[in-house]
Parts: sequence; structure tokens; C-alpha cells
Amino acid sequence: MALPPTSPLLDNKLIMGVDPGTQIMGYAIIEVTGQRVDVLRYDVINLKQYGSNHAVKLKKIFDRMVELIEEFLPDELAIEAPFFGVNVQSMLKLGRAQGVAIAAALSRQIPYVEYAPTKVKQSVTGSGSASKEQVAHMLRQTLKLPPIEEASKFLDATDALAVAVCHHYMKGNNVKAGGKSWGKFLDENPDRLASGAAAKKPARAKAK
Repeated sequence: MALPPTSPLLDNKLIMGVDPGTQIMGYAIIEVTGQRVDVLRYDVINLKQYGSNHAVKLKKIFDRMVELIEEFLPDELAIEAPFFGVNVQSMLKLGRAQGVAIAAALSRQIPYVEYAPTKVKQSVTGSGSASKEQVAHMLRQTLKLPPIEEASKFLDATDALAVAVCHHYMKGNNVKAGGKSWGKFLDENPDRLASGAAAKKPARAKAK
């Protein structure tokens, strides 16, 4: 007899996916129940307004990541590894942004795993050389996503969503830095609960 999607016997996990960037950073939260995937949110952190002030951008990434973690209480973080390009300075800045995002997760006891861009594309589309548009198209079909008007923003957000979905496909086998989620940590340390945060899994939110 098949179990309904809401059965407590099915594994339930929240995965946060991140596509690092120093101008636009994409993020996504998915809830996995058995084999069912629900998109709770996918959006971006817009850092363009801070110009060339890289230090301020890094702080904004850390602060926003912590806010999202405390709002959704993800079990694991999946993050895309930097792509090795020819611009050394850009690679350095991107690596810092990725490191800050990971540090924010670790500060809240969230285990993480990195995925190469080709691995993410391969897992979602079947091709490691797929374009951003092809990744977004496949996710729209697979997850039945509503259309989004801002195409550029949509592509950054869907890149992050692809990382989260890739992690789901990998079954989290490469998770690093422990196995406690932020939700479990709060259960064990209620005094660490941030003001206004609820120590439980959030209700499914609408993707935006």
C-alpha cells in the first residue's frame, strides 16, 4: 500500500541551495517528502547596490543567509563550487562569497556539500554543458514552476534551485561538517532561538 505524501513515515527534509555571486546570489529552499519535492522559495540576494565595496557585500551575504536559515530551518545546505575561469580576481571574490555563505550555515550547525557546476547541470538536464536557460526550462517542467517576469533574476534563482535539486538526487551522501540541522540544534538549545523565530518547520510558502 502506497503511503500518502503527508505520512509521518516518509522522510522529510528541507534543503537550501545557493548559487554564489558577488553581484547577484541565488538561493532556494525545497522540502523533500519521500520522492516529492515542493519549492518553498527561490529568489536572489541583490548586491549590486553596494558597488565595489566587497567587504559590505560579504557581510550582507552572511546576514541574509542567517536570516533565511532562521526562517526556514533547513536541514542541509547545497552550494555550487566556483567555476574556474580566467579572471583571477573574480574567482577570488566569488570564492570569498561562497565561503561566507558556508560560514553562515556552519554558524547555525547546518551541514553542507559543494557541487561542481557541471554536476548540477548533469543531474538536472542530463548534460553537463547545458545553458542556464536549459536548466531553468527543465526545472519549470519537472517542478511545475509558475512563470517569472524578471528573466535574469529567474535564472539566478533557478540556478540555486538546481543545486538544491541536485543535492536531493544525490541523497545527501556527501554532506560535510556534522549531521545536525539548525532545527535540531534549537530543540537542544532553546536559549539560542533568535527573537521572533519559530522553532519548527515552516508551513509551505509560495515560491517567489
